[in-house]
Amino acid sequence: MSSDETEASQSGAGLQGPAPEERPQPEGRRNRHGERIDTATDAEQDTRNAVVSALVEHEPGVLAKVSGLFSRRQFNIESLTVGPTTVDGHARITLVVEETDSGIEQIKKQVEKLVPVIAVGELGDDAVQAELVLLKVRGEEPDKVHAITQMYEGQTLDAGPRTITVQITGDQQKIDDAVDAFRQFGIIEIARTGQTALARGDTPTTPGESPAASAESTANTQTADDSKSTTANDNDD
Repeated sequence: MSSDETEASQSGAGLQGPAPEERPQPEGRRNRHGERIDTATDAEQDTRNAVVSALVEHEPGVLAKVSGLFSRRQFNIESLTVGPTTVDGHARITLVVEETDSGIEQIKKQVEKLVPVIAVGELGDDAVQAELVLLKVRGEEPDKVHAITQMYEGQTLDAGPRTITVQITGDQQKIDDAVDAFRQFGIIEIARTGQTALARGDTPTTPGESPAASAESTANTQTADDSKSTTANDNDD
């Protein structure tokens, strides 16, 4: 140790250098998900709605794990639905989220890390989407309520002297329009399932997803029957 270092040590001054407040500070910051971001770049990002499909093991607590992840990471979840698939022991979770592009990518990555999750994918804009809404409205004008229900291809589930309960299914825009139309009668109660969706055509809804062997066999049999029917018709001609 040099004489200068010995003197500094004895005096308690320590090593020479700038004070903490004088040291350069990183200009970036972290967003609410804990990701390091650039302030200018983050300010330019807009949020959008995305439909994410997750194929999971159908076991107790899987829904709590997924929803708990969203709560911890503070993701903006619009709706969540879950139901079985053609494969025994598998279930499909459909999530509708409102996030930036980077946030949506984080959602897919974080959900895929969960143990019961088999695969995760985002559906395209052309996906087949639908949801269901139950509306209980005042029944003073049953004829008008019935007319609105027919307009939106709905169904009356219960009708009494004071209330009428109807069911409407369709895409989000149709449901929103129907709810607005029924407001004139006074909506007493409402329950919406949230959107569920499947990819259009032969595209798997979740990457790598395959139907159960029985479902695939049924589809192949139907294709063969259709082919035989076409051949028979050609022979008749």
